[in-house]
Amino acid sequence: MEINSANNIHADKGWQVWWKLTRPHTLTAAFVPVFLGTVLALHFTSLHLFLFLAMLFACLLIQAATNMFNEYYDYVRGLDTEKSIGIGGAIVRNGVKPKTVIQLAFLLYFISLLLGIYICVNSTWWIAVIGIVCMAAGYFYTGGPVPIAYTPFGEIVAGLFMGNIIILISFYIQTGFINLVSILISIPISILVGAILLANNIRDLDGDKEHGRKTIAILIGRRNAIRLLATMFLVSYLLLVIFVITGQASPWILIAFISIPKAVKATKGFIGKTQPLEMMPAMQATAQTNTIFGFLVSIGLLVSTLF
Repeated sequence: MEINSANNIHADKGWQVWWKLTRPHTLTAAFVPVFLGTVLALHFTSLHLFLFLAMLFACLLIQAATNMFNEYYDYVRGLDTEKSIGIGGAIVRNGVKPKTVIQLAFLLYFISLLLGIYICVNSTWWIAVIGIVCMAAGYFYTGGPVPIAYTPFGEIVAGLFMGNIIILISFYIQTGFINLVSILISIPISILVGAILLANNIRDLDGDKEHGRKTIAILIGRRNAIRLLATMFLVSYLLLVIFVITGQASPWILIAFISIPKAVKATKGFIGKTQPLEMMPAMQATAQTNTIFGFLVSIGLLVSTLF
């Protein structure tokens, strides 16, 4: 899914063009759920290293390819220019042919498909069905006649596929089952992934409105969208407390509360701002909240396996 961060407006050279095209700052959104689902599985089984690595690289490739689809279709629809904030810029700044970008995206999808076959051989072929649906969601997020990114459902779709589903697949291929704990633990991560998309849409609200998008931020307005963002942060942290109180998870997961200052910074950073560039620090803080939160929950789960 589209999860943007700050970019320099000048053209890049050499390998930097291709590296930036992947939007590397977004790749932690693929790494964290795989890591979390795998660490949680260690409570029930031993690590299958090659399945973990295959899942990790497949998700990273799908995320990078999704970013390239986003780059291509936003260019085709006239959304991206040389001065656009939060894009890779390979097409509009660095002169890469649009055809090359979309071909590279499909190549990454093909490689991830091969990794998916390995995962299926060592788990279940139902993973193939789920994986294809995930890849379709990545493509249709900005591709197709009615892109998901143009609707109020972008946050929900991103949270579902990049939060819940990736965590549950990562857990399943290690354990061979899904349980209540794995489902519950995936929920706050899915909310925070959705928060990243909401932050994107708050930042891009004016431009998106001009291009006919109907994101949730546009429908409810900037002020209410910021309130919704704050609520999503709050719910994510409260869920951890509930999991601990009800005995569904170890108190060690509360180490994720260290990331609260980032969530506060993200929320305050949007208040009173209207220009995309001045909202970039808040956008970055939102993405960092997801990364730090998910990583610390994973560490808490890992530590709890030792006690």
